[in-house]
Amino acid sequence: MQNKGLVKLFAILFGLVSIYQLSFTFKANSIEDGAKEYAKGDSVKEAQYLDSLSTEKVFNLGVTDYTYNEVKDKAMNLGLDLKGGINVILQVSVKDILKGLANHTSEPAFNKALDDASELQKNSQNTYLEDFYIAFDKIKGDTKLASPDIFANRSLSDEITFDMTDDQVKPIISKKIDESITSAFEVLRKRIDEFGVTSPNIQRLGESGRILVELPGVKDVERAKKLLQSTAQLEFWDAYKGETLVPFIIQANNVLKEEVAAKTETTKNAVADADEASESDSQIDDLLGEAVTDSTKVAVNPLLDLIIGQGYQGGPIVAQFDVKDKQTVLDYLNRPDIRALLPVEQRYVKFAFGMPEKDSDAVGLYALVGNRENVPPMSGAVVTNATQQYDQLGKPAVSMQMNAKGAKVWEEMTGKAYSQQSQIAIVLDNVVYSAPGVTTGPIAGGNSEISGQFTLNEAVDLANVLRAGKLPASADIIQSEVVGPSLGQEAIDSGEISFVIALVLVLLWMLFYYGKAGGFADIAMALNILLMFGVLSGLGAVLTLPGIAGIVLTIGMSVDANVLIYERIREEIANGKSQREAIQDGFSNALSSILDANITTGLTALILFIFGTGPIKGFATTLLIGIVTSLFTAIFITRLLIDWYVNRGGNLDFSTAITKKLFRNINIEFLQKRKIAYIVSGTLIVVSLGSLFTNGLDQGVDFVGGRNYQVRFNEAITPSELMPALEGAFGSADAKTFGSAEQVKISTKYKVNETSAEVDEEIRKELFSALKPHLEGLSYEDFISDNQHKTVGLMKSYKVSPTIADDIKKESFWAVLGSLIVVFLYILLRFKKWQYSLGAVTAVFHDVIIVLGVFSLTYKFMPFNLEIDQAFIAAILTVIGYSLNDTVVVFDRIREYFHEHTGWSLNKVVNVSLSSTLSRTLNTSLTTLVVLLAIFAFGGDSIRGFMFALIVGVVVGTYSSLFIATPIMYDTLAASEKKRKLKEANEVAA
Repeated sequence: MQNKGLVKLFAILFGLVSIYQLSFTFKANSIEDGAKEYAKGDSVKEAQYLDSLSTEKVFNLGVTDYTYNEVKDKAMNLGLDLKGGINVILQVSVKDILKGLANHTSEPAFNKALDDASELQKNSQNTYLEDFYIAFDKIKGDTKLASPDIFANRSLSDEITFDMTDDQVKPIISKKIDESITSAFEVLRKRIDEFGVTSPNIQRLGESGRILVELPGVKDVERAKKLLQSTAQLEFWDAYKGETLVPFIIQANNVLKEEVAAKTETTKNAVADADEASESDSQIDDLLGEAVTDSTKVAVNPLLDLIIGQGYQGGPIVAQFDVKDKQTVLDYLNRPDIRALLPVEQRYVKFAFGMPEKDSDAVGLYALVGNRENVPPMSGAVVTNATQQYDQLGKPAVSMQMNAKGAKVWEEMTGKAYSQQSQIAIVLDNVVYSAPGVTTGPIAGGNSEISGQFTLNEAVDLANVLRAGKLPASADIIQSEVVGPSLGQEAIDSGEISFVIALVLVLLWMLFYYGKAGGFADIAMALNILLMFGVLSGLGAVLTLPGIAGIVLTIGMSVDANVLIYERIREEIANGKSQREAIQDGFSNALSSILDANITTGLTALILFIFGTGPIKGFATTLLIGIVTSLFTAIFITRLLIDWYVNRGGNLDFSTAITKKLFRNINIEFLQKRKIAYIVSGTLIVVSLGSLFTNGLDQGVDFVGGRNYQVRFNEAITPSELMPALEGAFGSADAKTFGSAEQVKISTKYKVNETSAEVDEEIRKELFSALKPHLEGLSYEDFISDNQHKTVGLMKSYKVSPTIADDIKKESFWAVLGSLIVVFLYILLRFKKWQYSLGAVTAVFHDVIIVLGVFSLTYKFMPFNLEIDQAFIAAILTVIGYSLNDTVVVFDRIREYFHEHTGWSLNKVVNVSLSSTLSRTLNTSLTTLVVLLAIFAFGGDSIRGFMFALIVGVVVGTYSSLFIATPIMYDTLAASEKKRKLKEANEVAA
């Protein structure tokens, strides 16, 4: 081998860099283990301990020192499924942005088009903006987008004029919306940076207004959700003195009282006769002392009876109500007939509630000085900076600084409040956080403080939101995955076990089959693993559970390169060549097959990386890195070790006493059996298609939309015990045992089209209520908690809206189709004949249909989950890659024999090629199967279905490479040759 020195230098440097990168991971884990030991299960204490080390030098490499923060930044990133946390896709509301661009106009055609576009979106693959244009064009009549009542308004006057056509306006609106979504992206990025999560990931998804956010290891998921979705509509309003609204409240109560009394009068008359008839019964009841309830009794004062407290004299609170009555009170006060009772000077009053008092359900009602446009005198847009600090009483507060425009308005507002001895309400998202009075005259300079019933976290989050800016529109979570930290730790444990078992089995197999040469392959494989983890850490890639599966699978597939080389060397030795010549020719002749096999697998992994998200992208990443590192170690490192040993006088047989004659001198007539294979495969395909059309597949929420909840109980429970309560809560629901008998996966499409945080919370509460009889006194807070030692309750949740489910379906289809097209073209390029491509792609179709058929036939009774989700698509693409890997190795041998044995018939070339590669085919397949079975048995519940698909795929793929791909290539090539010869004969005869 040439350039041995360069290869050695590169291998040493590559290995040292990998060790350097991984050292940060080991150090970070050591520090965090120490924090856990110190905290004894107290998460707050643990966080404080780690915070105290954030800027301390904790790692000395001799050359330089690193702080804990620097160590953590360089450590390997763990994904959601290994660390717990939250992964969401947010949909920024383009509808809200359009409303804002049109200055919240009341123009009928515009607002009707917005509503129609929302309806179109339920069954459309268009963006919201495209559907808005379609809806507007249908109903616009003479109305134009450049109307003064729509987009030709004062705000957009520099860009949109009255004389513009709709086609001229549309690009401008598209640009404005893109700017708003970019603004939302930046706001979210700034908020996440302030939130303090290790290795967050945020990216914009295409032009749809969707933003992906991954926060692995986040401790407080609910807080993170609120931070992501909060629009932070900060407003400053003048407030009325509470007592000035009391007469209106009394008048409103009287109107409501009369209304209720009128409604009940008819009911009283209807039951009067029945009351007279039962008078004697009532007298007997009185004698017996039995109380009779009057069913017609109603509240005496519908509004006043809801009051549970008063505001102070001169203060901004009108009255106090119970939290649960907030919406009822607002519904009463905002009715047009009730608002008509307001005095002229108060007719635009805006009612809003404050924050609930600590340890109380009492909440104050405020009356804000409104206006016709319902626009506050000052908004949060004027805020230039905000920090969390403490007020004079030592309570958390937020300090704000304003720009020049805001400072001027603020001075006017505070001056007015001082002269009238009134208050200014500071309102965030329609909730009054504080309503301070002004005691020292107008406040100049634009500095102010928001104080209220804040916790420390609430004050920190509010400061972050104000500093980062407000979202230009609401953002709904349309897809989310929440994994509890305890479930993440279980995934790490199961991943480690499967990794070790698979590695040991492969190492032992190579020693058993190839003896000393197998030991050299094992050394190369160990270096391969080190390099894989080093590259992952150095690139800042995120390691996920499917990523671990990808690494373990790469271990199995990396054996393939060594097997190809060793089998070729054995063939050369059997042909009478010396050991040195056999090694030289074995490496050279195997190179083409190794490259072709790994390139086809790499192409499918690349497509998976492009179309996949989250853990699936993690799987593709490790697979791609593993292909590159395994090629380097198998081709160069193994060669270095073998040459070193042989040059010292060592002798290598590339076999053991048991395996020396195994698969030697085989001559199987594969093509003579192809008709039987066609019948067997045809039968399997017909059965599979029949099941797919009749039995269908167990489609997960990835493809149909809905919500999944993984819930664990204290003891074994059957899904049938839960179904009555779940159906009562959600109408339709599905429950399956997931992994152990104590764990259940619950799916529902209840309110599938509603994606707001309020609906998510409502459904979780309904779920808790339905399961409560089986949770042995567990509270709702403990049920949803993110405690890292949690063993019972909600362990994981997953939500996909129907619109994104449709997108996942479309992307999955294109991923599979794209991989087939790319592979067809690659094989055509490499082998120059379309018959090779046809044989390979036909075999792949055969494998995919049978894998789908097995899932369809078995999902109802298998003891593990066989849902069709994104992970299944990843498995299908991996099966495609593996099947092609096998097929390409055979095709390479056929091409080689065509050139070497020009006198052989096509039949003989194909049969001998299949027989000569059988040892490699079975060796690689068995090794890969052993690895997959180890992951299947020990790798955790969440990837068991994924592994099952791969196991079936490897078995079917091995069969198809021998009995489908090659025979089809042979039949089509033979037919083509026959036509060519017939044509030549006709030309000669002519």
